[in-house]
Amino acid sequence: MNRNADPLTLKLSLREKCAYGMGDFGSNLMLCIGTLYLLKFYTDELGMPAFYGGVIFLVAKFFTAFTDMLTGVLLDSRRNIGENGKFRPFILYASVPVALVATAQFMANDFSLTVKTAIATVLFMMFGLFYSLMNCSYGAMVPAITKNPDERAQLAAWRQGGATLGLLLCTVGFMPVQSLFNANPSQGYFFAALLFALCGLLCMWWCYNGVQERYVEVTPEHHKPSMIKSFCAIFRNPPLLVLCIANLCTLAAFNIKLAIQVYYTQYVLNDIHLLSWMGFFSMGCILIGVFLVPGAVKRFGKKQVYLGGLTLWATGDVLNFLWGSSSLMFVFFSCMAFFGTAFVNSLNWALVPDTVDYGEWKTGIRTEGSVYTGYTFSRKISAALAGFLPGIMLTQIGYVPNTLQSATTLLGLRQLIFLWPCGLAIIAALTMGFFYKLNEKRFAFIIEEISTRKNKSCQQSATNTENKASAVTL
Repeated sequence: MNRNADPLTLKLSLREKCAYGMGDFGSNLMLCIGTLYLLKFYTDELGMPAFYGGVIFLVAKFFTAFTDMLTGVLLDSRRNIGENGKFRPFILYASVPVALVATAQFMANDFSLTVKTAIATVLFMMFGLFYSLMNCSYGAMVPAITKNPDERAQLAAWRQGGATLGLLLCTVGFMPVQSLFNANPSQGYFFAALLFALCGLLCMWWCYNGVQERYVEVTPEHHKPSMIKSFCAIFRNPPLLVLCIANLCTLAAFNIKLAIQVYYTQYVLNDIHLLSWMGFFSMGCILIGVFLVPGAVKRFGKKQVYLGGLTLWATGDVLNFLWGSSSLMFVFFSCMAFFGTAFVNSLNWALVPDTVDYGEWKTGIRTEGSVYTGYTFSRKISAALAGFLPGIMLTQIGYVPNTLQSATTLLGLRQLIFLWPCGLAIIAALTMGFFYKLNEKRFAFIIEEISTRKNKSCQQSATNTENKASAVTL
């Protein structure tokens, strides 16, 4: 590959795109087992009230929101960057404790409720800390891989494809593995978590070996990164702020849907095994959507495709609430909604590198770590709310584990899985539609101006060097 080629036209190999996608496949294998099943493990195996599970998610996710900020500070503070790059070493080394803690979270114990809650909270916080080091580095690496906006969109599609496959495998495969241990369900949870975490670890190492950082830039000495600057990076970068608000809504909606679907299939549709089939078809629809993202972006632009995905998502949820009482219709309308999420979730990652370039254009300082972790801060706050609300709402609607639920509880489950995500998707659409102004034409202008500035700076430096040499000669 020609390193001297125009950065805006440089093409990545299929092998490298695949390796990058495997990174989110692996990280989602380790993340989604917690997103999908940890609350149910707390309530059904550890005997915790759903409220306790919600509080654990809230506390731990708020903690990891700030660890994301610390990761950004750490990344932007790096000065002596070796041949492995600025971001890749964190993918290699942090993935090991992520896998260990992801497994440990599913270890049953007979301690008191207070001790169980404390252990679960600490483990979840540790998972968030190491996951921040691994995943924030993985995401912030995109601007260092390529400057080509089309290639960035493709990397985002490969990333979302990997994430979708990871989510699909967790949705379809976790409970069947767990059910192999019918005599000891707690042991089944632990074995399934161990299996998925090990596979996730191997995929992260695949990503480390397969990607290349071509445009590594060291943050200037006079710019000292800090958590405050990472936080302020959101508010000084209007496109990033709008994206954070929209993502706050979409991620909360998506995670609420994932957390409640296991309860919905078991108690509303009376068929928990339907979860695997629903996951297979709906995640398959997400994969189809992911493959369509690059072509749709080329034809319509990122913003229009993003809004189209939100429209499909909200429509699918409304139809499911009205007519999704049978297994067939539930799967059908869920496929429509998840197909829409493919465009939204893919473009969330494709838009972030654009805001990095916008920040450099506006301030003259390139800080991938601060921008990316400022963005992931909003995602973790969203995840905190998405973990907290289902636990609180399950308590409010009168959920009791492993028993026949009342009509009020069943209605509450339907509202939680459909109406809440639909409302949040509509808010995200309004936010992006009215306030996101960084379109393709403006982005091309920004990249061109940044290149012009750098060329002028290099010419000025060369001129100054020549003048100094002439002065010495004289």
